[in-house]
Amino acid sequence: MIRHICMFKLKDEDKEANLKEALRRLEEMREIPLIATFEVVTNAAAAPDSNYDLSLIFDFKNMDDLNAYQKHPMHVEFGKFITAIRESRACIDYEF
Repeated sequence: MIRHICMFKLKDEDKEANLKEALRRLEEMREIPLIATFEVVTNAAAAPDSNYDLSLIFDFKNMDDLNAYQKHPMHVEFGKFITAIRESRACIDYEF
């Protein structure tokens, strides 16, 4: 199995609206059959503002599925959206 974790720090401009839209778009991605397990979380309200705002934790059966997911139209569209509203991104993929 491959775990794919991405964290995003959003730009301050329209942060709440953009976070809401990102969550909506991510929820639609739950339908992508390549994703074996799906979890999306946001930073706790009481946590430091310096933390990342949004994280996705997706599991895939293998690296081929992860690579296919990267090219999936829903992922490509989300990538365009999140790139426009993010300040920074951190990502890791690991086997477990």
